Amino acid sequence: MGEIDRRTFVKLGGAGAAALIFGYGPFTERVWAQPRFPDYPFKLGVASGDPLPDGVVLWTRLAPDPLNGGGMPDKKVPVQWQVATDEGFSNVVLEGSTFARPELAHSVHVEVGGLNPGSEYFYRFRAGRDLSPVGRTKTAPAAGAGLAEMSFAIVSCQQYEHGYFTAYRRMAEQEQLDLVFHLGDYIYEYGPNEYVAPGGNVRAHSGPEIVTLSDYRNRHAQYRTDEDLQAAHAAFPWAVTWDDHEVENNYADEVPEARTPTPTTEAFLRRRAAAYQAYYEHMPLRRSSVPTGPDMLLYRRLAYGNLAEFNVLDTRQYRDDQAANDGTDPPNPESLDPNRTLTGNEQEQWLLNGLAASGATWNVLAQQVFFAQRDFNTDDTQRFSMDAWDGYVGSRNRISNFIQERGSLNPVVLTGDVHNNWACDLKANYDDPASATFGSEFVGTSVTSGGDGADTSPNQENVVAENPHIKFFNGQRGYVRCTLTPEQWRADYRVLPFVKQPGAPVYTRASFAIEAGNPGLQQVDANAVQGTRVSSALVESDAKRIKAQEEAGRRKNRR
Repeated sequence: MGEIDRRTFVKLGGAGAAALIFGYGPFTERVWAQPRFPDYPFKLGVASGDPLPDGVVLWTRLAPDPLNGGGMPDKKVPVQWQVATDEGFSNVVLEGSTFARPELAHSVHVEVGGLNPGSEYFYRFRAGRDLSPVGRTKTAPAAGAGLAEMSFAIVSCQQYEHGYFTAYRRMAEQEQLDLVFHLGDYIYEYGPNEYVAPGGNVRAHSGPEIVTLSDYRNRHAQYRTDEDLQAAHAAFPWAVTWDDHEVENNYADEVPEARTPTPTTEAFLRRRAAAYQAYYEHMPLRRSSVPTGPDMLLYRRLAYGNLAEFNVLDTRQYRDDQAANDGTDPPNPESLDPNRTLTGNEQEQWLLNGLAASGATWNVLAQQVFFAQRDFNTDDTQRFSMDAWDGYVGSRNRISNFIQERGSLNPVVLTGDVHNNWACDLKANYDDPASATFGSEFVGTSVTSGGDGADTSPNQENVVAENPHIKFFNGQRGYVRCTLTPEQWRADYRVLPFVKQPGAPVYTRASFAIEAGNPGLQQVDANAVQGTRVSSALVESDAKRIKAQEEAGRRKNRR
C-alpha cells in the first residue's frame, strides 16, 4: 500500500487516539462528575515511564470490570493525581486533574514536569472516592551531568499462559533500578492454548485470538491484572517498545504473518491500528507516541547524563518483508540485498545522527531481535533466522560500519525475542573470529514464554560452539540487570528455576563486564557466580520456603 493509500486509509478509518489528544473529534463531552464505581476502578494498577530530567509520564486506567471492556460508562471521568517526595504524601510537590476518556479506554497519561533531576518521587491517582495504589518513580539526571552509576533491567516476552510473572515480583522486591526496559511481546495475541509451552500451559487467555480494538484492550487488561507485573510497574519507571505479538506473530510492516495477497492489506492495517491504539492506552508513553490509525512513532532517545544514551528502536513497523518467506534459511539474495531495511530509512538515519552527536560514555540500542550473527548449522553450511538482523544483512552492516568508523562509542545492543539468555561480541566479520570486536550484545530471556526452560541444552551449546563470538547461553526465565559506571558495564543474568508455579527464587546465573574503551565481553567473578548459581537442592529448598510463606499469607487473608 503506497503513501496515498495509507493516508486514505487513515482518513476513512479515523485517526483514533490522535483525534482526541490533538483536539479534533468528535469525542465524548459528557462528564461523570461524581462517579460511584461498581467495583474498585484501579484494578490495573499504576505505572510511570520515559523519565526526563524534569519529569515523567504517569499512567493508570479506570477499569472496574477489566476483562469486559473495563466496565465504564460512555462518559469522561475526572481523575486527580499527586506527586510527593515521600510514600506517605506528607510533602506533595505537584498535583492536578485530568479526564479519563472512553475514547482511550478511560486510560490516563499525565506528563508531569517541574521535578528535580535524578530524584525519587511517589505518585497516586484519585477517581471519585477511590485512591489508586502508590507508585514510585525516578527522574533522569540533568542533561550532560556527570553520573557515577546507574542500574536498569531488561525484560521481554511474557506469554500469560506459559507461567507466572514471578520475575517481576522478585525484581520489585530485590532490585534498586533507575529504569526497566521492556523489549517487546508484552502481550500475546493467541486464543486459549493456541500457543502451548512444553509440558502444557498453566493459565488461559480470556477470549479467542484478538483482532478488534475491544479484543486488544481486554487482552492488555488481562495481563495488567497480574499482581506481580503491577508490582514492577509501581516500583520503577519503564521504557517500552514492541515486537510482533503486540499485533500478530512475525508481521512485517503492512504484511501479516500469513503473507496473504494484497487485498487483505486493509484488513491487516485495521487490525494493526486497533493493536497500536490499545498498546498506547496501556503504556506510560508520551503524547509524541499517540498513534494515527495504523502508524505510531515509538522510536525515541533517553539520556542519563553523560553516562549513557539509550536509542529505543522499533524493528517491526517499518521493516521489509522477511527474506525467503520467513523461517530459518541459508544466506540468500534477499537476506544479502544491501538495500533492504529492518528499521526503515528514516529511523536508521535518526539512529546514525544520534550516535554521531552523542557525548555519552555508553551508547545503547534497546531493540527486539538478535543483532549478532547466529548460525544454527554445525557443519560447513550456514542457516540463519530471517526474522532477525541476519535476514537484513545490509541494514546491520550500515549500522555496524558507522559505529566502527566513529570509534569510542562503547556500543551495546540490548535484545529480547528469543526466550533465552545469550551474550555476544559484535564483530567486524562474524565469519572471521580474528576480526575486530567493536561492541557487545546482551540478549535477555523471557519472563515466561516457553515455560520453565532449562539451564542449557546440547543443541544450543552446539550453536555457541559454532559461533565463537557468542560467549554464553542459558534457557531459564528471568531478566538481565545492568549496572553502568564510566569505567565498566556489568550485566547479571538473573534467572528463576521455574515459572509454572508461583514462588520461585531468583539468582544470578552468570555475570559479564565490558571495560569502557576496550570492547569485548569478560566473564567476571567466576567463583562468586558459581556460588550464586547455588545447588539445585538449595534452590528447591528456597522455593518451598517462599511458597509456604505465600500460602500462609493466603490462608491468613481468607480468614
